[in-house]
Amino acid sequence: MAFTLELEEWVGSVWHRFITRRASVDFPEARVELIPRQRALQVLLRATGGASHLGVQAVSDRDLLLRRNLLQQIAGTCKQVPLAWCDNDNLRLPASLAAFPDVGLNEELYRWLALLAAQAGPMTHWGRDNQRWTLAVLQRYPALRPRYRRLVDAHLSLRPDPATLNPAEAALERTLCQALREPGSVEHFPRSERAAWPLPLWLYPPQHLANPQAANLEESEQYLATPPGEQQGGRKRAERIDDSSRDGGLLIVRLENLFSWTEHVDLDRWADDSEDPDAARVAEDLDQLTLSRTRLRKGGGLKLHLDLPPADVDDIPLGAGILLPEWDYRKQRLQDDFVSLQTFTPRDCQPQPLPARLRSPAQRLRRQFEHLRNDRQWLRQQTQGSELDLQAWLDFHVERQHGQSSERGLFMDQRQTRRDLACLLLADLSMSTDAHLNDEHRVIDVIRDSLLLFGETLSVLGDDFALYGFSSLRRQQVRMHELKAFNQRYDDHTRGRIQGLKPGYYTRMGAAIRQATQRLEGCKRRRKLLLLLSDGKPNDLDLYEGRYGVEDTRQAVLEARRQGLTPFCITIDREAGDYLPYMFGANGYTLIRQPEQLPLRLPQLYRQLTQD
Repeated sequence: MAFTLELEEWVGSVWHRFITRRASVDFPEARVELIPRQRALQVLLRATGGASHLGVQAVSDRDLLLRRNLLQQIAGTCKQVPLAWCDNDNLRLPASLAAFPDVGLNEELYRWLALLAAQAGPMTHWGRDNQRWTLAVLQRYPALRPRYRRLVDAHLSLRPDPATLNPAEAALERTLCQALREPGSVEHFPRSERAAWPLPLWLYPPQHLANPQAANLEESEQYLATPPGEQQGGRKRAERIDDSSRDGGLLIVRLENLFSWTEHVDLDRWADDSEDPDAARVAEDLDQLTLSRTRLRKGGGLKLHLDLPPADVDDIPLGAGILLPEWDYRKQRLQDDFVSLQTFTPRDCQPQPLPARLRSPAQRLRRQFEHLRNDRQWLRQQTQGSELDLQAWLDFHVERQHGQSSERGLFMDQRQTRRDLACLLLADLSMSTDAHLNDEHRVIDVIRDSLLLFGETLSVLGDDFALYGFSSLRRQQVRMHELKAFNQRYDDHTRGRIQGLKPGYYTRMGAAIRQATQRLEGCKRRRKLLLLLSDGKPNDLDLYEGRYGVEDTRQAVLEARRQGLTPFCITIDREAGDYLPYMFGANGYTLIRQPEQLPLRLPQLYRQLTQD
């Protein structure tokens, strides 16, 4: 019997498991899940004083600027941590808790957070408010003091030693420990450049996912502005050298990293936009220039067209091209009719049912979203209703005690209103989505499953939605794949188009966002959401690589927000923090660190973004 052992891959996986396990601060053997306890926690929340409309939902891990040790930096852990927070609609708890080595303590932590949320209100100061809410819980329920003490003692034993921190962080750490031991005893919290190690017993400020446009991006344009003119330099010292870089040598390259064979073959290549706009500024900064005679081989008679597939296997165009503008940051202006966008549909895509592997999760999502079909709104001070309006009755009682009494309703009633929103989901179908996540799945497979489950969920919810994919091949051909328009039904035809998607080409993100904005403008809905699924930066074969593409995408996002849309990006790129905050704002994107969870996470993110 013969078998093949991929030694490099095996050693890498063993090392990853080892270093991740050693760097982890959780206790996986004591992990408890939220889903089996969700209903009980919701009952506890409402029974102890929480608002009747508050629900309990799972929340994604959250970025927190922590000081990580060397082992955690090597393993890449502790960049995101599960934190509990509460907004006007839901108490959002971590999907699982493994903060303590004891299962009972982790379960107790869930119950403590529900009790704390029942006493919580609008947060004005994280430290003082949590102390005040903790005191309120302990004063109202004195029997909880021993349980709270056990949680505090167990947590303090796991916190970092202040002696190992710098003075500012050590002062903050000692202050937080005192606030946990003696709630209400701390008024002033020292400032620190780094966040303190997470406090699982406290609630954190809400993330405000439903309002990503709150970030004022337009004020930051000056930081990346480019002077419109170029300075003319003086005389430079120069020297001549022979360029021998093309003579022999060993070519070391991973073939899977090649964008196109034309990048590495001596063939005549179209380079209409290949000039370097910053060359003059670079030359101005140099004191000495080096000149070389580059020997160019004349192209042979071989003609290849490697960027486009044959016409008989390419997707089918749906009409003439659409001319769109594009932002040029160097000129600081919008270039009209600069990009040509073509709408396509996948070729030979037959109607198909939902794959068998997705039927079970699709059924679960349908059950979860059925109750959101109609919003339920409480109307106060009604003359008739299903429940007593305690606030209105209290106001009436106080006024009567002071000799004043006005006519007012003393009841509350629920009215059902239709959800007034539309959503367009735009998926990146570029060549990079052909990369493998593991031995069985590629990025494009995860995107297909995400589109399918998203469509199954929203078809039950009843919201207006459209599904598109996009790729590009220079500015002359931006490809928009129409999977489902707003006026089309979600059926087996749509499922067939989604399953027929194939990756290819590049990512001209700005043009796709502008076309999606135009499609959303035609919807007569109060709220309009533009979701973008992506796995990397905007790029193309021409000048769209680098800063040019980032600036154009950012400008397209700003244009969408001026039209009243809510753009939001969902990415699996771990380096997204370097460029997405500039393009979409600090609250305008989220990172899915485990891409295989994207199909299930996408509907949950949609729920968070669309809840008022």
